[in-house]
Amino acid sequence: MKSILQRGFTTAEFEMRATKAQQKMRELEVDAILLTTEPNVRYFSGFHTQFWHSPTRPWFLILPAEGKPIAVIPEIGASGMAGTWVEDIHTWASPRPDDDGISIVASVLNSLPSRFGRVGATLGIESHLRMPVANYLQLTTLVSKEFVDVSLAIHELRQVKSVAEIDKVREICRITNVGFDKIPGYAKAGMTEREICKQFGIDMLMEGADECPYIIAGSGQDGYDSIIMGPTDRVIEDGDVLIIDTGAVRDGYFSDFDRNWAFGHASEQTKAAYRATYEATTAGFEAARPGNTTSDIYNAMWKVLEANGALGNDVGRLGHGLGMELTERPSNTATDNTLLVPGMVMTLEPGMVYAPGKSMVHEENIVITENGAEWLSQRAEPELLIIK
Repeated sequence: MKSILQRGFTTAEFEMRATKAQQKMRELEVDAILLTTEPNVRYFSGFHTQFWHSPTRPWFLILPAEGKPIAVIPEIGASGMAGTWVEDIHTWASPRPDDDGISIVASVLNSLPSRFGRVGATLGIESHLRMPVANYLQLTTLVSKEFVDVSLAIHELRQVKSVAEIDKVREICRITNVGFDKIPGYAKAGMTEREICKQFGIDMLMEGADECPYIIAGSGQDGYDSIIMGPTDRVIEDGDVLIIDTGAVRDGYFSDFDRNWAFGHASEQTKAAYRATYEATTAGFEAARPGNTTSDIYNAMWKVLEANGALGNDVGRLGHGLGMELTERPSNTATDNTLLVPGMVMTLEPGMVYAPGKSMVHEENIVITENGAEWLSQRAEPELLIIK
């Protein structure tokens, strides 16, 4: 069943995002926010293009204290931006290394009312500028306002999703589940990780995914030791355990979950590790409710893993935020302590080292609701699936 979910967002959605950001700007005492990365520009404008893969040209979106965003972009993107709700569009012939839009950005920022004399930019945690450092430093000398970090505020705005955003994540999760469900029908010993993952990606594309930029695989005899590499040309053998973790995309929103299989047979130790991570996911889901924190989710899951003999966790966290990016803030760690509120889309990702050189990781996608949480991915089987 191919997706029929409407693409894009209404103008009202973008007006809501801008209004919330402008309320936060008054609290932070900034007159404007300069946005330079693909997710942030797209979030506030609706400008959705694959051209961001080209590193040659910078793109700028300025959110003033009142009204619509202002775009300062290369001429090549003018018609695309004109198709969004943004009306004030300034362009230049880029690339122009001696002044790649910097003077125009400075002019726009200087023309805005200066109530606080401060401009926000994504300078801090889990952020970057996507422009040359030299250009940013030059900009700070041309603008008669102080630049301050607003990265955490932007994260907080984006981590609470609208109903329309949640629907998009739910749909790409459905598509991803279809791809995973087909794997036992064709995967077999003698195939390589790469061959299995290639067919998996094709199935998701055929079901309605726009792209599958993140497909990893790890395998080994009765276990695996890495969840961020591959797929490789390693041939699956009888007795191997295979994990595939994917982030597929539809209409600019990601899924992010994994599945595990054994081929022919698996040891009782490996089966028990799978059950432990499955039970930890259940515990995390039960802890994922408004008023609790990301650390409550972490503690609930880690308690189960520890009770089942976990030797450690080399991932560093047990899940994270999800949406326009494969991983977003916050993180499920012992010290993150982000308050959970309805609309937050999260991954539950309990993982454990259960024997030297052997890990088991299980991941699902959820959304925080008014009364608890809702599964966005269809849960995996409670027992490790054996492919004969």
